[in-house]
Amino acid sequence: MSARRLLISLFGLIMGVVSLNAFAHKESDAYLTLQIDPRNDHIMHAQWDIALRDLDFAIGIDTNHDGAITWGEVQSHRAAIESYALSRLTIKGDGLTCALQPTGQMIDDHTDGTYGVILFDAVCDKNIPSTLTVVYQLMYDLDPYHRGIVTIHAGEKIAGAVLGPSNPSASLNLRVPDRWGEFKSFVTDGIWHIWTGVDHILFLLSLLLPAVLVRRRAFSDHSPWRKGALLTETTGALMAAMTPRPRYRWEAATRFWPPCLDVIKVVSAFSLSHSVTLSLAVLGIVHVPSRLVESGIALSVMVAALNNLYPLVNKRVWLIAFAFGFIHGLGFASALSGLQLPAGAMAASLGGFSVGVEVGQEAIVLAFLPLAYLLRTTWLYQRLMFRCGSLLIVALAIGWFVQRAFDVLIPGFSAIVPS
Repeated sequence: MSARRLLISLFGLIMGVVSLNAFAHKESDAYLTLQIDPRNDHIMHAQWDIALRDLDFAIGIDTNHDGAITWGEVQSHRAAIESYALSRLTIKGDGLTCALQPTGQMIDDHTDGTYGVILFDAVCDKNIPSTLTVVYQLMYDLDPYHRGIVTIHAGEKIAGAVLGPSNPSASLNLRVPDRWGEFKSFVTDGIWHIWTGVDHILFLLSLLLPAVLVRRRAFSDHSPWRKGALLTETTGALMAAMTPRPRYRWEAATRFWPPCLDVIKVVSAFSLSHSVTLSLAVLGIVHVPSRLVESGIALSVMVAALNNLYPLVNKRVWLIAFAFGFIHGLGFASALSGLQLPAGAMAASLGGFSVGVEVGQEAIVLAFLPLAYLLRTTWLYQRLMFRCGSLLIVALAIGWFVQRAFDVLIPGFSAIVPS
């Protein structure tokens, strides 16, 4: 196999992985909070918030299949919900498993939808030790990207972790919280959040696709049109009437470092702006309705891809990344919206998540840019990936925008894009 064919295969594989993400079930979150009873150190009171869409996906609680899950349907499936969830959670202290006893049921609204709330007690035979082991297996066989944010309160001490199918268990020290461990767990969470966020990935790719191309005029001074036009230079009015608007075309860049510098500007601008709004939103300083945020993200994807087909911003693409990075930061913040932590734990969680998002997007850039540069002169890149790819992204973004802004369900569309 030639080097070029190998590169083409690798490039197709990368884009195929991105495409497959779009067909997956929407990334799901759950929030598990446990608090030791100050009057009985054998008992922890717990609240587990699980998205109703995930419960319906797992056990089917939308009885009449109308797409709207009511409180009555949640109540009628209480036993099934408790059985499904609690059978996938284990809490151990000193090697002994604590019994999980359901005590109530509620629903609650989060920024990304309505959640079912399971209230239960974890009853241990002995006094709850300083170190607890939590084994978390919710959605492990249905969604490989599911994550559960687990927080344990022991008086003034708080310990936490992000668990999921790839990292199902953690030992949490209630006396001396492991901030470094929390930081690392949120780094992993941030990486997976960017890798499973199809809209964020497509926005980034829309900005990267033209990086290895240069936009130039489609005619030269020696073209047949130009020679004919020179004959009319003595008649200014006729020349003005006959002169068409300049036409442009995309050509392969001749050097690697100028595109590399442009990509650094784009990624840096995007990182700076989304970091600002991510921090402000998680700290509760800024609050924007989820519907507006998600619609804005869809609009940003559409504008970035359209700019490849009908360029309005050519030399300063980083401005697009900077402007829309603010709205993407609010989207990232939804992943941490359920956290209620003291300053130290919040700093570790927010810092780790931000680092993870950066690592995730840098990995995409490092995989994409060298291959794109090597393939920039090929039909595969210039026609299929750049033009057809941008057009496909525009179509997907329009569908996202319609669904998110107007709360309209497009038949069959939700199967290939996140809601």
